[in-house]
Amino acid sequence: MVFKEKKEILFKLSSFLCNDLIRRANRSSNILRPHLPIYKPQLTSTFPISHRISGAFLATILLFFYLLCLKIGLICFTYTNFYQFFFYSSKLLLISVSIAALALSYYLYNGVRHLLTDFSVFIFLRTDFSGFILIFLRIAIYLI
Repeated sequence: MVFKEKKEILFKLSSFLCNDLIRRANRSSNILRPHLPIYKPQLTSTFPISHRISGAFLATILLFFYLLCLKIGLICFTYTNFYQFFFYSSKLLLISVSIAALALSYYLYNGVRHLLTDFSVFIFLRTDFSGFILIFLRIAIYLI
């Protein structure tokens, strides 16, 4: 008889806990959250994301060329097929080098802006204004 009572008590306790968890889950799903179509990204919120994307892009390029040099070595410069590949893909190389230069300049200038902000050099400027300075500087130097 004692065993049946313990079993019933455990059953009631477990059903109570399950119902409590279900109620809490339903209550937390009703919380209003901002929707993405309503959210307008600011300039200051897009800088860290684009900084990480450009850093990952540059690291991928560096790793690719490092592994390519390990695999092929210096012997690839003696093959004529290697030079033919670069000759026929010169337009693709020009585009990829310009994209890599843009990513590198953005990564460099954003890092310098971040360091200057950390050392309170841009304390008199708003964060948005320093971001516009970064964009203008990057475009001006790329066009030169």
